[in-house]
Amino acid sequence: MASEQLRKDLMTEYFKVYEAVTEFDKRLLTVKGWGVTLSLAAIALGFEKGHIGLFLVAALSGAGFWAIEAVFKRHQVRFYLRMRDIEVACYGLFAEAGPEEIKVSSPLISWSWWMAPRFFSGKRSGPLPPPERLQSMPNYSLTWLYGAVVFPHVISVVAGVALFLLCWYDYLQISGL
Repeated sequence: MASEQLRKDLMTEYFKVYEAVTEFDKRLLTVKGWGVTLSLAAIALGFEKGHIGLFLVAALSGAGFWAIEAVFKRHQVRFYLRMRDIEVACYGLFAEAGPEEIKVSSPLISWSWWMAPRFFSGKRSGPLPPPERLQSMPNYSLTWLYGAVVFPHVISVVAGVALFLLCWYDYLQISGL
């Protein structure tokens, strides 16, 4: 009876953590959308009004939204450790023999995401191995360099700075300057 309550509590916590991770994804898409909109509007306005300072506004807003997204991603990544701990605990406590005597357990969302690149690259085949605790994560301080965080903000920053410099050194003539 106590093990059933433990399983229920673990599953409740797991899906609350999963829900928190999903909510972060929604917020990250909002940040990305605002960043792109503001940067592109500043670049377009820079051309329309002929004011090169707006290109810097585009670059700075891109950098600002990039920083905000990196901070959000750092907060999101913190939940992955608990998800994995619950997966490992559930496997150890509740795994049962499945087809072909392979031990199966649920949930394994984080574990399957971790293992998927190995399977798709052909480095592994067959059933998933048992889940393991995370011994290390990619460098936590470098979340701002994750591909999903970098793009499209880096394009706004580079385009804004490049357009500003091209206008500043008279390589690009726009009307109104």
